[in-house]
Amino acid sequence: MTADRTSTPPGGSLAERVGTGLPFLRRHARALTGSQAAGDRFAAETLEAILADPARLSSRNMEGRGALFAVFYDVWEAAPRHERLSPDATGDAPDGPRARALAHLARLTPRSCEAMLLHTVEDFTLDEVARILGITPAEASHLVDVARREMYSAIKGSILVIEDESVIAMDIEEIVEHMGHRVTGVATTADEAVRMCAADRPDLVLADIRLADGSSGIDAVNRILASFSDMPVIFITAYPERLLTGERHEPAFMIAKPYSPSQVMSAVSQAMFFSSTETLKM
Repeated sequence: MTADRTSTPPGGSLAERVGTGLPFLRRHARALTGSQAAGDRFAAETLEAILADPARLSSRNMEGRGALFAVFYDVWEAAPRHERLSPDATGDAPDGPRARALAHLARLTPRSCEAMLLHTVEDFTLDEVARILGITPAEASHLVDVARREMYSAIKGSILVIEDESVIAMDIEEIVEHMGHRVTGVATTADEAVRMCAADRPDLVLADIRLADGSSGIDAVNRILASFSDMPVIFITAYPERLLTGERHEPAFMIAKPYSPSQVMSAVSQAMFFSSTETLKM
């Protein structure tokens, strides 16, 4: 299954061609920058570039999300490296999470993180990744492999899993332990999650949205962050586009159900790398 399955026919309106992929572009931009503010800034600049020259959507012989992401990367690559995580753009202090992430990024192989997120999280094929980034498929494959090695080994920590489906919880637990992380516990309700977090503070929370007793994973996370404001969070949802409406504060990191192990691994590595605490407020 390729990422262009949601593409709009070439004859569609500009709004149709852009609108289908926009929620996914916003998610990608946030994961890439580790920040809602910085990610949305680059997404907005992408839309401005398309409005100024709609022909840019056809510049890489791609349709749908692929065409939109290709324009995004034209904008991204044109920006100076230090602006991609500018403290001024995110409202972060000079020594805050974004600044620390910038220092981390300086040690990564250029474009490796971009290639990995496009392939493992956004589900683009290596050929599509190559066209989006303007490189060869062999180069795309190499960058994905490099990113996995560099980011997966960069940070190890502990993770609290908030998930009420036992099979999914076991699967996630196995994936993150295989990466070398420790699972502090598996909570099935918001109250249980808060108690577990207080008893054994994790380095990251990975939370489903709907829990066993009808409680909300979003509520659980917000209660946890009231005590541990610097904790990175990843949300799991079957409908990520519904959480990226621009109508409220939104998560910087999400993975969609059904997910693949590589998507979980990429999201966990990226969230720990950036130490993002941005969450939904509902």
